[in-house]
Amino acid sequence: QVQLAESGGGLVQAGGSMRLSCAASGGTFSNYPMAWFRQVPGKEREFVAVISWGGGSTSYTDSVKGRFTISRDNAKNTMYLQMNSLKPEDTAVYYCAAKIGPYGSRRYHEYNYWGQGTQVTVSS
Repeated sequence: QVQLAESGGGLVQAGGSMRLSCAASGGTFSNYPMAWFRQVPGKEREFVAVISWGGGSTSYTDSVKGRFTISRDNAKNTMYLQMNSLKPEDTAVYYCAAKIGPYGSRRYHEYNYWGQGTQVTVSS
């Protein structure tokens, strides 16, 4: 079983940048496709980006394409989300997740392991 811990959230002005990290422990990190989701109060958890086991394949939700980049370093058991040109609508709690099985799912309920989340607030 893998444990996940996000870091790097905080407050940033619109147009700024921020990098989130997700550190994994307790399992073989490279065995899992990984993803970022985000959630605002009163709404369902939303898919942001997903990355394959070795990092060679990625996919993004349309609203972040061209602004966010997902990556992973399997030697460091860490996944990243580089967020540029941030907008107030990107404000949310961001979660990292690991999935047992095939890569590519955008459905949060198909992910098996979750971090505790990190708050990202973008001010206008």
